Amino acid sequence: MEGVDMEALMPSSKFPRALLVFLLLLAVALGVGLGSWGPLESSEARYAEIGREMLASGDWLHPRLLGISHFHKPPLTYWLTAVGLAFTGSSVAGVRLLPVLAVLAQVVLVYGIGRLIFENNTSRALGAAIVYGTFPVVWISALNVTTDSYLATWELVATYGILHHYYRGGWGGLYFFWLALGLAFLTKGPVGLLLPLMAVVGFYFRGQRARRPFTRHHAVGLVLFVGLGLSWYIDLVAENPVFLHYFLVGHTVERFTSAEAFGRAKPWWFYLVLVPATSLPWAGLLLTRAVRTGWNALPPPWRGLWLWWVLVPVGFFSLSQSKLLLYVLPVFPGMALLTSYYLHQLPAAGLARWRTGLLAFWVLVLLGLAVLPLVAALTHLVVPLCTTEVAVLGAMALLVLAGARRLAPQKRMLGSATVFTVALLLAAKPLLQANELTFNGTQPVVAALEQAGLRGRPVLVYNQLLPSLAFTLGQVPVSLYVGNHNLVRETQFEHDSRWRATWLDLSGPHPAALDSLLRLRPVLLVKGEVHPEHQWLLQRLPQRKDVGRWRVYYER
Repeated sequence: MEGVDMEALMPSSKFPRALLVFLLLLAVALGVGLGSWGPLESSEARYAEIGREMLASGDWLHPRLLGISHFHKPPLTYWLTAVGLAFTGSSVAGVRLLPVLAVLAQVVLVYGIGRLIFENNTSRALGAAIVYGTFPVVWISALNVTTDSYLATWELVATYGILHHYYRGGWGGLYFFWLALGLAFLTKGPVGLLLPLMAVVGFYFRGQRARRPFTRHHAVGLVLFVGLGLSWYIDLVAENPVFLHYFLVGHTVERFTSAEAFGRAKPWWFYLVLVPATSLPWAGLLLTRAVRTGWNALPPPWRGLWLWWVLVPVGFFSLSQSKLLLYVLPVFPGMALLTSYYLHQLPAAGLARWRTGLLAFWVLVLLGLAVLPLVAALTHLVVPLCTTEVAVLGAMALLVLAGARRLAPQKRMLGSATVFTVALLLAAKPLLQANELTFNGTQPVVAALEQAGLRGRPVLVYNQLLPSLAFTLGQVPVSLYVGNHNLVRETQFEHDSRWRATWLDLSGPHPAALDSLLRLRPVLLVKGEVHPEHQWLLQRLPQRKDVGRWRVYYER
């Protein structure tokens, strides 16, 4: 591909030292203790277990969850999860490793996009990158394995590529744009096209720039997108034409229009509350300055950024009947760029007030974490001593940094955000580990089975879909269905009846396979109540051990 200068595509020929330091600190804060708690239900555990089963079976085209085909998402996230597991020996850290690297890449890409939009102003681009990396929602995406972190990365690669093509010329950025769109499509389907296309519309907002002609490079890029992005879909449709309706209607139209289809219904204002809340305290600065500055005072490029990178995507996702917080992760780079813009437009007096306000917020959050043991009985949380110690040290470091008069005000503010982020992440890891059962993990259940000498027996799970248990055990348990809608599985793509060995229907006649399992002295896991008609199960397994809200029944 002629005209592709890979070196010219890098966000900067030389990263500023401050960005490298920030990336290192963020990598440490995210990486330390990454595998100290097991995968949490439901999304993270689902991706972890599908990746484990994919790696174990060697079938990379047909994702399976607890032994049953699972085509709810394209396979790229499952592939990356399996690769992480292969590199780390199937550890929990392997599940979370690549999402952490994806978030670090996002920070670099936001810096690169900032260099383009801020016209090579390094300090403003750096500000946008640090603001983005200190958004709470970004940490959540790094430590909660879903498609969304990967999707945001591909969308940012595509956005950076097309903007580099527009601002700097050359064709390399255009090819990056099309290839990244293909990877985004292979990650989550059509929604992966939204942010890059919004960036294109925003660039041409109000018709102030001449249109670029369609060339053979565009045609080649389009072929690359189709070949990469549609490859898996085409393969499955060729295998079974029913997949065409399944993908287009079941997992595109119905996911957007039906609140009941996937059980993720939220009110229309869900994102209007969650987007600002999960980007605090920066959202306070952004929204306040936006109101005070006014729309008409903004230069057209920044109006376009507000409109096409933030407002339109939030409005689009608000119309959807299926809502989860991380669906809107791609809007936060736009918010970070806008925050850096307003931050560097602040007069000295305003900057001093905001620096004080943000510092007070960060210190109070850390001190609130430090005094959490005083209210632990009310919250039912176990608060490790190291959580309190790290929170106190973080608050002290913030107060020391606040007195560093030699640093410019913006640098002190961004430095304080970095210290807060590192302290909060390091303090939160032990808290997650100590309260894994509260946060819907099952690793402590498996540890209890090992202590009781029950590891290796067949495991029955009563009326719960529990991929986290399967991942930690390294084997698929037997699910006993008694009406829980989460256990209703899509079996229309199964070619044989092997899936019935790990999914038994107890809502009807007594399955004979259960008697065979009971002769193997299994372990039964129950959360909640066992229906009266199934109390005989507890008589067959008279020993009981409680692990949090789980009850473990077994026979000696």
